[in-house]
Amino acid sequence: MKGSPMLICIPDISGFTEFMSETDFELSSKIIPALLNQIIYTNEIGLKVSEIEGDAVLFFKTGKMPSLEKLIHQCRVFYTEFYKELDALRKKHNDNADAASIPDILGLKIILHYGKEIALTKVGNSIKLFGEDLIVAHKLLKNKVKINDYLLLTEGLANHYKENNLDDHFDWASLKQKSTSYDHVGEVNYYYIDLKPLVNP
Repeated sequence: MKGSPMLICIPDISGFTEFMSETDFELSSKIIPALLNQIIYTNEIGLKVSEIEGDAVLFFKTGKMPSLEKLIHQCRVFYTEFYKELDALRKKHNDNADAASIPDILGLKIILHYGKEIALTKVGNSIKLFGEDLIVAHKLLKNKVKINDYLLLTEGLANHYKENNLDDHFDWASLKQKSTSYDHVGEVNYYYIDLKPLVNP
């Protein structure tokens, strides 16, 4: 396998475990697939799906990267359309007592990472990704960010778009910086921004 530069995007449904454990199974088995489908259908920039991981979609893109402006816009679309779907599902299933809690429990976080060496290989009918940069992206789903709904951009992604001033692309909240240390990977620096103001201005 030969690695190549690649964009990784992971929209991940927060509150998934709580929702699955506290709501009616018949309801949750309809809600989660509908939300994952909504994420996939609102992909406007040609991201490819590698895996659907229960509560997350693993997107990737090789070759020419979208502009930073288009990438941030795509994340805004993922988030705002996700919340529109949440509201629509709550109304659709309002005969189920658990439906009212859908918008209170569930949310969305999005991880963006640009890796310099990620390999693609086919396993069965699926395209699998391999490499340390993929591990980094997955580990970042567990981090030090204290809010539920956010967009996280790694230092690797920021470096790829280094000709851009990151702050110029966010007009709804302040971009903040943190780092988290992981076993076998070390310290990972990243930026994050609260997404909630996009639906609750």
